[in-house]
Order: sequence, then structure tokens, then C-alpha cells
Amino acid sequence: MNKADRAKRTRAKIHGTAEQPRLTVFISNRHLVAQIVNDDKGVTIAYATTVGSDLKGTMKEKAAAIGTEIAKKAKAAKIKKVVFDRGSKLYAGRMSALADAARKEGLEF
Repeated sequence: MNKADRAKRTRAKIHGTAEQPRLTVFISNRHLVAQIVNDDKGVTIAYATTVGSDLKGTMKEKAAAIGTEIAKKAKAAKIKKVVFDRGSKLYAGRMSALADAARKEGLEF
């Protein structure tokens, strides 16, 4: 089983709607990207990334900062609830730091 299979299995159970869009997270060795997506329309509603930013610290600290930023952007777009899409990553470390920061900022999932 490879990462693509794991991501497909995760996404097969998840679908973002207008009322409850999908919060998808991609983590590489250097950067993090979080997007809130409405799958019905195929539109990205909010977006936060470390690419091109001046965030300092460990990847876990950067993940927490991105989680806070995406939650603030979701609030601005009047989104309270999302479906969390972790892709092929396990819910641990950087992924859980991002999710906890988003929850702390008021995003529900």
C-alpha cells in the first residue's frame, strides 16, 4: 500500500459541501498547505501556506501557525464547521498541531 492508496481511501469517505466544506492539509518536509474546499462547486474558499512566508521555528510551530491562520480565514468566510482531510498522513505530530490550533481558534470538525 502506498501513500496514494491511503489518500484515496481517506478521501472516499470525505466530501465537502457548502455547509461543511473540506479542510485538506498537505505537509512536505519543508512546507505546509491548508485549504478549505467546497467539493460540490470545486472551489477553494480559503488557503494558508508556509511557502513564501517568514514563519520561523519548528515544523510543529509552523503547523500551529497555519492552523490558526486557516481558522481565521474560515471565520472571515463565515465557515464554522469543516470535514478534516488528512490525506495520506497519520493524525500525529504536525497534523495534530495544525488541527488543535484550528480548533482552538473556533473551527469545528
